Amino acid sequence: MSRRLWAAPALLCTVLSLPGCGDTSRFEVASTAVKPSAPAKPLKPTVVQTPAAEKEHERILASYGGSYDDPRLEALISKTVDRLVAVSERPDLPYKVTILNSGAVNAFALPTGQLYVTRGLVALASDTSELSSVLSHEMAHVLAKHASIREEQARQASVVTRVVSDMGTDPDLTALALAKSKLTMASFSRAQEFEADAIGVGISARAQFDPFGASRFLSAMERNAALKASRTPLDPRTQDFLSSHPATPERVQNAQANARQYTSPNGANGERDRETYLAAIDGIVYGEDPSEGFVRGRRFLHPKLGFTFQAPDAYTLDNTAQAVIGVREGGNQAMRFDVVRVPSEQSLSDYLNSGWMENVDKATTEDVTINGFPAATALARGDQWQFRVYALRFGSDVYRFIFAAKQKTNESERNARETVNSFRRLTLAEIQAARPLRIKVINVQPGDTVESLSHRMSGVDRPLERFRVMNGLEANAQVKPRDRVKIVVD
Repeated sequence: MSRRLWAAPALLCTVLSLPGCGDTSRFEVASTAVKPSAPAKPLKPTVVQTPAAEKEHERILASYGGSYDDPRLEALISKTVDRLVAVSERPDLPYKVTILNSGAVNAFALPTGQLYVTRGLVALASDTSELSSVLSHEMAHVLAKHASIREEQARQASVVTRVVSDMGTDPDLTALALAKSKLTMASFSRAQEFEADAIGVGISARAQFDPFGASRFLSAMERNAALKASRTPLDPRTQDFLSSHPATPERVQNAQANARQYTSPNGANGERDRETYLAAIDGIVYGEDPSEGFVRGRRFLHPKLGFTFQAPDAYTLDNTAQAVIGVREGGNQAMRFDVVRVPSEQSLSDYLNSGWMENVDKATTEDVTINGFPAATALARGDQWQFRVYALRFGSDVYRFIFAAKQKTNESERNARETVNSFRRLTLAEIQAARPLRIKVINVQPGDTVESLSHRMSGVDRPLERFRVMNGLEANAQVKPRDRVKIVVD
Protein backbone atom coordinates (compact mmCIF):
# COMPACT_ATOMS: atom_id res chain seq x y z
CA MET A 1 0.00 0.00 0.00
CA SER A 2 1.28 3.43 -0.91
CA ARG A 3 2.51 5.61 1.93
CA ARG A 4 0.23 8.32 0.54
CA LEU A 5 -2.91 6.18 0.35
CA TRP A 6 -4.55 7.93 3.25
CA ALA A 7 -3.39 11.38 2.21
CA ALA A 8 -6.33 11.35 -0.23
CA PRO A 9 -9.48 10.64 1.81
CA ALA A 10 -11.58 10.26 -1.36
CA LEU A 11 -9.93 6.85 -1.80
CA LEU A 12 -11.99 5.66 1.14
CA CYS A 13 -14.99 5.69 -1.17
CA THR A 14 -13.72 5.45 -4.72
CA VAL A 15 -12.42 1.89 -4.25
CA LEU A 16 -15.90 0.63 -3.31
CA SER A 17 -16.66 -0.78 -6.74
CA LEU A 18 -14.09 -3.60 -6.93
CA PRO A 19 -15.09 -7.07 -5.68
CA GLY A 20 -12.96 -10.03 -4.57
CA CYS A 21 -11.02 -12.71 -6.47
CA GLY A 22 -11.89 -16.27 -7.46
CA ASP A 23 -11.21 -18.94 -10.10
CA THR A 24 -10.16 -18.38 -13.71
CA SER A 25 -12.31 -20.68 -15.86
CA ARG A 26 -13.88 -19.28 -19.05
CA PHE A 27 -15.78 -20.37 -22.14
CA GLU A 28 -15.93 -19.73 -25.84
CA VAL A 29 -19.00 -18.30 -27.54
CA ALA A 30 -17.79 -18.27 -31.13
CA SER A 31 -19.56 -21.22 -32.73
CA THR A 32 -17.28 -23.57 -34.68
CA ALA A 33 -19.79 -26.33 -35.39
CA VAL A 34 -20.31 -27.42 -39.05
CA LYS A 35 -23.61 -29.04 -40.05
CA PRO A 36 -23.03 -32.54 -41.48
CA SER A 37 -25.21 -31.81 -44.52
CA ALA A 38 -23.52 -28.50 -45.35
CA PRO A 39 -20.49 -28.11 -47.60
CA ALA A 40 -17.21 -28.04 -45.77
CA LYS A 41 -16.46 -24.56 -44.45
CA PRO A 42 -13.45 -23.19 -42.64
CA LEU A 43 -13.99 -22.93 -38.92
CA LYS A 44 -14.65 -19.49 -37.53
CA PRO A 45 -11.46 -17.95 -36.16
CA THR A 46 -11.04 -17.85 -32.42
CA VAL A 47 -10.06 -14.79 -30.45
CA VAL A 48 -6.32 -14.11 -30.72
CA GLN A 49 -4.77 -14.20 -27.25
CA THR A 50 -1.93 -11.71 -27.55
CA PRO A 51 0.41 -11.48 -24.54
CA ALA A 52 -0.97 -8.03 -23.70
CA ALA A 53 -4.58 -9.25 -23.98
CA GLU A 54 -3.84 -12.32 -21.86
CA LYS A 55 -2.21 -10.15 -19.19
CA GLU A 56 -5.22 -7.82 -19.18
CA HIS A 57 -7.56 -10.83 -19.04
CA GLU A 58 -5.82 -12.16 -15.95
CA ARG A 59 -5.93 -8.71 -14.36
CA ILE A 60 -9.67 -8.50 -15.00
CA LEU A 61 -10.23 -11.95 -13.51
CA ALA A 62 -8.26 -10.97 -10.41
CA SER A 63 -10.23 -7.75 -9.99
CA TYR A 64 -13.65 -9.22 -10.64
CA GLY A 65 -13.63 -12.51 -8.76
CA GLY A 66 -12.59 -14.90 -11.51
CA SER A 67 -15.16 -16.35 -13.88
CA TYR A 68 -18.60 -17.69 -13.01
CA ASP A 69 -19.39 -21.20 -14.24
CA ASP A 70 -23.05 -21.75 -15.09
CA PRO A 71 -23.85 -23.93 -18.15
CA ARG A 72 -27.42 -22.63 -18.58
CA LEU A 73 -26.31 -19.03 -18.48
CA GLU A 74 -23.35 -19.71 -20.76
CA ALA A 75 -25.67 -21.38 -23.29
CA LEU A 76 -28.03 -18.39 -23.28
CA ILE A 77 -25.18 -15.91 -23.77
CA SER A 78 -23.61 -18.06 -26.50
CA LYS A 79 -26.89 -18.23 -28.42
CA THR A 80 -27.47 -14.50 -27.99
CA VAL A 81 -23.97 -13.57 -29.18
CA ASP A 82 -24.28 -15.84 -32.23
CA ARG A 83 -27.49 -14.02 -33.24
CA LEU A 84 -25.85 -10.63 -32.78
CA VAL A 85 -22.66 -11.54 -34.65
CA ALA A 86 -24.62 -12.88 -37.62
CA VAL A 87 -26.23 -9.48 -38.28
CA SER A 88 -23.30 -7.27 -37.27
CA GLU A 89 -21.16 -5.28 -39.70
CA ARG A 90 -18.38 -7.86 -39.29
CA PRO A 91 -19.87 -11.36 -38.93
CA ASP A 92 -16.38 -12.76 -39.50
CA LEU A 93 -15.06 -11.35 -36.21
CA PRO A 94 -14.83 -13.84 -33.31
CA TYR A 95 -15.93 -13.03 -29.77
CA LYS A 96 -15.27 -14.72 -26.48
CA VAL A 97 -17.42 -13.96 -23.43
CA THR A 98 -16.40 -14.36 -19.82
CA ILE A 99 -19.01 -14.14 -17.08
CA LEU A 100 -17.25 -12.56 -14.11
CA ASN A 101 -17.97 -13.87 -10.62
CA SER A 102 -18.81 -10.45 -9.24
CA GLY A 103 -21.91 -8.81 -7.85
CA ALA A 104 -20.88 -5.49 -9.41
CA VAL A 105 -22.93 -4.30 -12.39
CA ASN A 106 -20.42 -3.95 -15.22
CA ALA A 107 -19.50 -5.00 -18.75
CA PHE A 108 -16.55 -4.16 -21.00
CA ALA A 109 -14.58 -5.39 -23.99
CA LEU A 110 -10.97 -5.81 -25.10
CA PRO A 111 -10.03 -4.90 -28.69
CA THR A 112 -9.33 -8.60 -29.38
CA GLY A 113 -13.05 -9.43 -29.06
CA GLN A 114 -12.98 -10.60 -25.46
CA LEU A 115 -16.24 -9.47 -23.84
CA TYR A 116 -16.95 -9.44 -20.11
CA VAL A 117 -20.21 -9.27 -18.19
CA THR A 118 -20.56 -9.61 -14.43
CA ARG A 119 -23.18 -11.87 -12.89
CA GLY A 120 -24.36 -8.77 -11.04
CA LEU A 121 -25.27 -7.25 -14.40
CA VAL A 122 -26.94 -10.49 -15.49
CA ALA A 123 -28.98 -10.52 -12.26
CA LEU A 124 -30.13 -6.93 -12.83
CA ALA A 125 -31.33 -7.48 -16.41
CA SER A 126 -34.93 -8.62 -16.81
CA ASP A 127 -34.97 -10.24 -20.25
CA THR A 128 -32.78 -11.37 -23.14
CA SER A 129 -33.27 -8.14 -25.08
CA GLU A 130 -31.70 -6.20 -22.20
CA LEU A 131 -28.77 -8.61 -22.09
CA SER A 132 -28.42 -8.37 -25.89
CA SER A 133 -28.24 -4.57 -25.61
CA VAL A 134 -25.22 -4.89 -23.32
CA LEU A 135 -23.47 -7.48 -25.48
CA SER A 136 -24.11 -5.57 -28.72
CA HIS A 137 -22.87 -2.35 -27.08
CA GLU A 138 -19.57 -4.03 -26.16
CA MET A 139 -19.32 -5.60 -29.61
CA ALA A 140 -19.75 -2.09 -31.03
CA HIS A 141 -16.68 -0.90 -29.12
CA VAL A 142 -14.70 -3.67 -30.85
CA LEU A 143 -16.20 -2.95 -34.27
CA ALA A 144 -15.47 0.77 -33.99
CA LYS A 145 -11.93 0.12 -32.70
CA HIS A 146 -12.57 2.42 -29.76
CA ALA A 147 -9.81 0.89 -27.64
CA SER A 148 -7.02 1.75 -30.07
CA ILE A 149 -8.44 5.26 -30.56
CA ARG A 150 -8.59 5.75 -26.78
CA GLU A 151 -5.00 4.56 -26.49
CA GLU A 152 -3.83 7.18 -29.00
CA GLN A 153 -5.83 9.88 -27.22
CA ALA A 154 -4.27 8.82 -23.89
CA ARG A 155 -0.80 9.06 -25.41
CA GLN A 156 -1.50 12.58 -26.64
CA ALA A 157 -2.93 13.60 -23.25
CA SER A 158 0.15 12.14 -21.55
CA VAL A 159 2.43 14.28 -23.73
CA VAL A 160 0.39 17.40 -22.90
CA THR A 161 0.53 16.61 -19.20
CA ARG A 162 4.27 16.01 -19.26
CA VAL A 163 5.05 19.17 -21.24
CA VAL A 164 2.79 21.35 -19.07
CA SER A 165 4.16 19.87 -15.85
CA ASP A 166 7.78 20.20 -16.92
CA MET A 167 7.64 23.65 -18.49
CA GLY A 168 4.73 25.44 -16.85
CA THR A 169 5.64 28.31 -14.52
CA ASP A 170 2.21 29.75 -13.76
CA PRO A 171 0.37 27.33 -11.41
CA ASP A 172 -3.07 28.60 -12.47
CA LEU A 173 -2.33 28.25 -16.18
CA THR A 174 -0.77 24.84 -15.61
CA ALA A 175 -3.86 23.61 -13.77
CA LEU A 176 -6.11 24.99 -16.52
CA ALA A 177 -4.15 23.24 -19.26
CA LEU A 178 -4.23 19.93 -17.40
CA ALA A 179 -7.96 20.26 -16.79
CA LYS A 180 -8.56 20.92 -20.49
CA SER A 181 -6.64 17.80 -21.48
CA LYS A 182 -8.73 15.72 -19.06
CA LEU A 183 -11.95 17.20 -20.39
CA THR A 184 -10.89 16.38 -23.95
CA MET A 185 -10.36 12.75 -22.96
CA ALA A 186 -13.68 12.58 -21.11
CA SER A 187 -15.59 14.22 -23.96
CA PHE A 188 -14.04 11.87 -26.48
CA SER A 189 -14.99 8.88 -24.36
CA ARG A 190 -18.56 10.11 -24.08
CA ALA A 191 -18.73 10.30 -27.86
CA GLN A 192 -17.53 6.71 -28.05
CA GLU A 193 -20.18 5.56 -25.62
CA PHE A 194 -22.96 7.24 -27.59
CA GLU A 195 -21.62 5.76 -30.82
CA ALA A 196 -21.49 2.28 -29.26
CA ASP A 197 -25.06 2.73 -27.99
CA ALA A 198 -26.30 3.60 -31.49
CA ILE A 199 -24.42 0.73 -33.18
CA GLY A 200 -25.52 -1.70 -30.48
CA VAL A 201 -29.21 -0.82 -30.74
CA GLY A 202 -29.02 -1.39 -34.50
CA ILE A 203 -27.39 -4.79 -34.07
CA SER A 204 -29.97 -5.89 -31.49
CA ALA A 205 -32.85 -4.72 -33.68
CA ARG A 206 -31.51 -6.56 -36.75
CA ALA A 207 -31.16 -9.69 -34.59
CA GLN A 208 -34.91 -9.37 -33.87
CA PHE A 209 -34.48 -8.32 -30.23
CA ASP A 210 -36.53 -5.49 -28.78
CA PRO A 211 -34.41 -2.38 -29.47
CA PHE A 212 -35.89 -0.68 -26.40
CA GLY A 213 -34.04 -3.22 -24.24
CA ALA A 214 -31.10 -0.78 -24.14
CA SER A 215 -33.08 2.13 -22.71
CA ARG A 216 -34.82 -0.12 -20.17
CA PHE A 217 -31.53 -1.54 -18.94
CA LEU A 218 -29.80 1.83 -18.82
CA SER A 219 -32.69 3.02 -16.63
CA ALA A 220 -32.28 -0.03 -14.39
CA MET A 221 -28.55 0.68 -14.02
CA GLU A 222 -29.28 4.29 -13.15
CA ARG A 223 -31.74 3.28 -10.43
CA ASN A 224 -29.39 0.58 -9.12
CA ALA A 225 -26.52 3.09 -8.95
CA ALA A 226 -28.77 5.50 -7.05
CA LEU A 227 -29.45 2.80 -4.44
CA LYS A 228 -25.72 2.36 -3.90
CA ALA A 229 -24.96 6.09 -4.01
CA SER A 230 -27.52 6.74 -1.29
CA ARG A 231 -25.39 4.65 1.06
CA THR A 232 -22.17 6.63 0.51
CA PRO A 233 -21.19 10.31 0.78
CA LEU A 234 -20.20 10.46 -2.88
CA ASP A 235 -22.05 12.93 -5.09
CA PRO A 236 -22.98 11.06 -8.30
CA ARG A 237 -22.68 14.30 -10.28
CA THR A 238 -18.99 14.51 -9.42
CA GLN A 239 -18.45 10.98 -10.68
CA ASP A 240 -20.26 11.73 -13.95
CA PHE A 241 -18.23 14.85 -14.75
CA LEU A 242 -15.01 13.12 -15.78
CA SER A 243 -16.43 9.64 -16.10
CA SER A 244 -15.74 7.55 -19.16
CA HIS A 245 -19.49 7.02 -19.41
CA PRO A 246 -21.92 9.86 -20.02
CA ALA A 247 -24.66 10.68 -17.54
CA THR A 248 -27.20 7.86 -17.72
CA PRO A 249 -30.38 9.98 -18.25
CA GLU A 250 -28.83 11.40 -21.40
CA ARG A 251 -27.94 7.92 -22.63
CA VAL A 252 -31.47 6.68 -21.93
CA GLN A 253 -32.94 9.45 -24.08
CA ASN A 254 -30.53 8.74 -26.93
CA ALA A 255 -31.15 4.98 -26.68
CA GLN A 256 -34.90 5.56 -26.93
CA ALA A 257 -34.44 7.80 -29.96
CA ASN A 258 -32.24 5.16 -31.61
CA ALA A 259 -34.77 2.42 -30.86
CA ARG A 260 -37.66 4.35 -32.44
CA GLN A 261 -35.87 4.12 -35.78
CA TYR A 262 -36.40 0.36 -35.72
CA THR A 263 -40.02 0.26 -34.56
CA SER A 264 -42.24 -1.44 -37.14
CA PRO A 265 -45.45 0.24 -38.41
CA ASN A 266 -47.60 -2.24 -36.45
CA GLY A 267 -45.81 -1.35 -33.21
CA ALA A 268 -43.98 -4.67 -32.85
CA ASN A 269 -40.60 -4.15 -31.20
CA GLY A 270 -38.96 -7.55 -31.46
CA GLU A 271 -38.34 -10.24 -28.86
CA ARG A 272 -37.86 -9.63 -25.18
CA ASP A 273 -37.67 -13.37 -24.41
CA ARG A 274 -38.30 -12.84 -20.70
CA GLU A 275 -39.33 -16.41 -19.85
CA THR A 276 -36.19 -17.96 -21.33
CA TYR A 277 -34.03 -15.38 -19.61
CA LEU A 278 -35.57 -15.84 -16.17
CA ALA A 279 -35.24 -19.62 -16.48
CA ALA A 280 -31.53 -19.21 -17.26
CA ILE A 281 -30.79 -16.97 -14.28
CA ASP A 282 -32.94 -18.80 -11.72
CA GLY A 283 -30.57 -19.86 -8.94
CA ILE A 284 -27.52 -17.77 -9.87
CA VAL A 285 -25.43 -16.35 -7.05
CA TYR A 286 -26.42 -12.81 -6.06
CA GLY A 287 -24.02 -10.33 -4.51
CA GLU A 288 -20.79 -11.57 -3.00
CA ASP A 289 -19.41 -15.09 -3.12
CA PRO A 290 -19.00 -16.25 0.51
CA SER A 291 -15.88 -18.24 -0.33
CA GLU A 292 -14.05 -14.91 -0.61
CA GLY A 293 -15.68 -13.21 2.35
CA PHE A 294 -19.02 -11.42 2.40
CA VAL A 295 -21.02 -8.72 4.11
CA ARG A 296 -24.27 -9.30 5.97
CA GLY A 297 -25.57 -6.03 7.29
CA ARG A 298 -22.79 -4.51 9.42
CA ARG A 299 -20.93 -7.81 9.79
CA PHE A 300 -18.11 -9.12 7.58
CA LEU A 301 -17.50 -12.87 7.56
CA HIS A 302 -14.75 -14.86 5.86
CA PRO A 303 -15.54 -18.59 6.18
CA LYS A 304 -12.43 -19.71 4.31
CA LEU A 305 -10.08 -17.76 6.59
CA GLY A 306 -12.29 -18.31 9.63
CA PHE A 307 -12.88 -14.84 11.10
CA THR A 308 -15.54 -12.15 11.43
CA PHE A 309 -15.96 -8.60 12.72
CA GLN A 310 -18.79 -6.07 12.97
CA ALA A 311 -18.84 -2.38 12.03
CA PRO A 312 -20.45 0.24 14.28
CA ASP A 313 -24.03 1.49 13.96
CA ALA A 314 -24.79 3.67 10.92
CA TYR A 315 -21.89 2.14 8.94
CA THR A 316 -22.28 0.52 5.52
CA LEU A 317 -19.72 -2.11 4.51
CA ASP A 318 -18.53 -2.99 1.01
CA ASN A 319 -16.23 -5.92 0.23
CA THR A 320 -13.77 -5.01 -2.54
CA ALA A 321 -10.83 -6.79 -4.15
CA GLN A 322 -8.35 -4.76 -2.10
CA ALA A 323 -10.16 -4.28 1.19
CA VAL A 324 -13.39 -4.11 3.15
CA ILE A 325 -14.48 -0.48 3.10
CA GLY A 326 -16.86 1.00 5.66
CA VAL A 327 -18.48 4.44 5.44
CA ARG A 328 -20.53 6.02 8.21
CA GLU A 329 -23.77 7.74 7.33
CA GLY A 330 -22.94 11.37 6.64
CA GLY A 331 -19.43 10.56 5.45
CA ASN A 332 -17.53 12.02 8.43
CA GLN A 333 -16.08 8.64 9.46
CA ALA A 334 -14.80 5.69 7.43
CA MET A 335 -12.75 2.54 7.83
CA ARG A 336 -10.62 0.14 5.83
CA PHE A 337 -9.82 -3.49 6.66
CA ASP A 338 -7.18 -5.40 4.70
CA VAL A 339 -4.34 -7.93 4.97
CA VAL A 340 -0.62 -7.16 4.69
CA ARG A 341 2.64 -9.08 4.71
CA VAL A 342 4.63 -8.55 7.88
CA PRO A 343 7.68 -10.72 8.63
CA SER A 344 7.08 -12.95 11.65
CA GLU A 345 10.17 -11.57 13.33
CA GLN A 346 8.96 -7.95 13.04
CA SER A 347 6.87 -6.67 15.93
CA LEU A 348 3.53 -5.08 15.12
CA SER A 349 4.59 -1.85 16.81
CA ASP A 350 7.65 -1.67 14.60
CA TYR A 351 5.46 -2.32 11.57
CA LEU A 352 3.13 0.59 12.43
CA ASN A 353 6.17 2.88 12.63
CA SER A 354 7.96 1.49 9.56
CA GLY A 355 6.88 4.30 7.24
CA TRP A 356 4.12 2.63 5.19
CA MET A 357 1.83 5.41 6.43
CA GLU A 358 2.77 9.06 6.83
CA ASN A 359 2.52 11.14 9.99
CA VAL A 360 2.17 8.28 12.45
CA ASP A 361 2.58 9.61 15.98
CA LYS A 362 5.12 7.16 17.40
CA ALA A 363 4.40 8.34 20.94
CA THR A 364 0.88 6.89 20.65
CA THR A 365 2.02 3.43 19.56
CA GLU A 366 0.86 0.74 21.96
CA ASP A 367 0.95 -3.08 22.07
CA VAL A 368 -2.47 -4.56 22.85
CA THR A 369 -4.28 -7.89 22.80
CA ILE A 370 -7.57 -8.35 20.90
CA ASN A 371 -9.56 -11.44 21.94
CA GLY A 372 -6.31 -13.29 22.53
CA PHE A 373 -4.62 -12.09 19.33
CA PRO A 374 -1.47 -9.93 19.48
CA ALA A 375 -2.03 -6.44 18.08
CA ALA A 376 -0.71 -2.88 18.11
CA THR A 377 -2.32 0.49 17.62
CA ALA A 378 -1.27 4.07 16.87
CA LEU A 379 -2.63 7.45 15.82
CA ALA A 380 -1.81 9.31 12.61
CA ARG A 381 -2.79 12.76 11.42
CA GLY A 382 -3.49 14.22 8.00
CA ASP A 383 -4.53 17.66 6.81
CA GLN A 384 -8.25 16.92 6.99
CA TRP A 385 -8.52 13.47 8.56
CA GLN A 386 -7.42 11.86 11.82
CA PHE A 387 -6.55 8.16 11.80
CA ARG A 388 -6.60 5.33 14.33
CA VAL A 389 -4.67 2.31 13.05
CA TYR A 390 -4.59 -1.27 14.33
CA ALA A 391 -2.45 -4.19 13.16
CA LEU A 392 -3.59 -7.61 14.35
CA ARG A 393 -1.83 -10.96 13.89
CA PHE A 394 -4.20 -13.83 13.11
CA GLY A 395 -2.33 -17.06 12.40
CA SER A 396 0.36 -16.27 9.84
CA ASP A 397 -1.45 -13.19 8.54
CA VAL A 398 -1.54 -9.59 9.75
CA TYR A 399 -4.76 -7.62 9.32
CA ARG A 400 -5.07 -3.85 9.40
CA PHE A 401 -7.97 -1.77 10.63
CA ILE A 402 -7.61 1.87 9.54
CA PHE A 403 -10.24 4.25 10.90
CA ALA A 404 -10.56 7.78 9.54
CA ALA A 405 -12.51 10.63 11.12
CA LYS A 406 -12.82 14.30 10.25
CA GLN A 407 -12.19 14.96 13.92
CA LYS A 408 -10.91 12.64 16.62
CA THR A 409 -13.70 12.34 19.18
CA ASN A 410 -14.70 9.97 21.96
CA GLU A 411 -17.28 8.53 19.59
CA SER A 412 -14.79 7.89 16.78
CA GLU A 413 -12.37 6.25 19.22
CA ARG A 414 -15.17 4.12 20.68
CA ASN A 415 -16.30 3.06 17.20
CA ALA A 416 -12.78 1.99 16.30
CA ARG A 417 -12.27 0.13 19.58
CA GLU A 418 -15.61 -1.71 19.42
CA THR A 419 -15.04 -2.75 15.81
CA VAL A 420 -11.60 -4.18 16.49
CA ASN A 421 -12.81 -5.90 19.67
CA SER A 422 -15.50 -7.65 17.61
CA PHE A 423 -12.82 -9.44 15.54
CA ARG A 424 -13.00 -13.15 16.42
CA ARG A 425 -12.83 -16.67 15.04
CA LEU A 426 -15.92 -18.07 13.34
CA THR A 427 -17.47 -21.10 14.95
CA LEU A 428 -17.77 -24.33 12.97
CA ALA A 429 -21.53 -23.84 12.83
CA GLU A 430 -21.10 -20.32 11.40
CA ILE A 431 -18.69 -21.59 8.74
CA GLN A 432 -21.07 -24.39 7.74
CA ALA A 433 -24.03 -21.99 7.60
CA ALA A 434 -22.25 -19.51 5.31
CA ARG A 435 -23.81 -19.78 1.88
CA PRO A 436 -24.36 -17.34 -0.98
CA LEU A 437 -27.50 -15.38 -1.67
CA ARG A 438 -29.21 -16.48 -4.87
CA ILE A 439 -31.78 -15.26 -7.35
CA LYS A 440 -35.04 -17.17 -7.15
CA VAL A 441 -37.69 -16.74 -9.85
CA ILE A 442 -41.24 -17.19 -8.54
CA ASN A 443 -44.82 -16.83 -9.77
CA VAL A 444 -46.86 -14.01 -8.29
CA GLN A 445 -49.85 -15.46 -6.46
CA PRO A 446 -53.27 -13.83 -5.91
CA GLY A 447 -52.94 -11.40 -3.00
CA ASP A 448 -49.20 -10.88 -3.50
CA THR A 449 -48.02 -7.27 -3.63
CA VAL A 450 -44.70 -5.58 -4.28
CA GLU A 451 -44.48 -4.96 -0.54
CA SER A 452 -45.25 -8.54 0.50
CA LEU A 453 -42.87 -10.01 -2.06
CA SER A 454 -40.07 -7.65 -1.00
CA HIS A 455 -40.46 -8.98 2.56
CA ARG A 456 -39.38 -12.39 1.25
CA MET A 457 -36.00 -10.96 0.20
CA SER A 458 -33.02 -12.04 2.32
CA GLY A 459 -29.68 -10.41 3.02
CA VAL A 460 -30.21 -7.18 1.06
CA ASP A 461 -30.59 -3.60 2.17
CA ARG A 462 -33.71 -1.59 1.25
CA PRO A 463 -35.55 -4.70 -0.02
CA LEU A 464 -38.60 -2.82 -1.34
CA GLU A 465 -36.58 -0.49 -3.57
CA ARG A 466 -34.25 -3.31 -4.60
CA PHE A 467 -37.18 -5.57 -5.55
CA ARG A 468 -38.56 -2.85 -7.82
CA VAL A 469 -35.19 -2.14 -9.43
CA MET A 470 -34.26 -5.76 -10.10
CA ASN A 471 -37.69 -6.45 -11.63
CA GLY A 472 -37.86 -3.30 -13.73
CA LEU A 473 -40.85 -1.91 -11.82
CA GLU A 474 -41.39 1.83 -11.63
CA ALA A 475 -42.25 3.57 -8.36
CA ASN A 476 -46.02 3.00 -8.53
CA ALA A 477 -46.11 -0.19 -10.61
CA GLN A 478 -47.77 -3.27 -9.14
CA VAL A 479 -47.46 -6.99 -9.85
CA LYS A 480 -50.22 -9.21 -11.21
CA PRO A 481 -51.00 -12.88 -10.53
CA ARG A 482 -48.94 -15.26 -12.68
CA ASP A 483 -46.24 -12.62 -13.27
CA ARG A 484 -42.74 -14.06 -12.98
CA VAL A 485 -40.49 -12.02 -10.67
CA LYS A 486 -37.02 -12.25 -9.11
CA ILE A 487 -36.37 -12.27 -5.40
CA VAL A 488 -33.16 -12.78 -3.42
CA VAL A 489 -33.01 -15.73 -1.02
CA ASP A 490 -30.34 -17.43 1.08
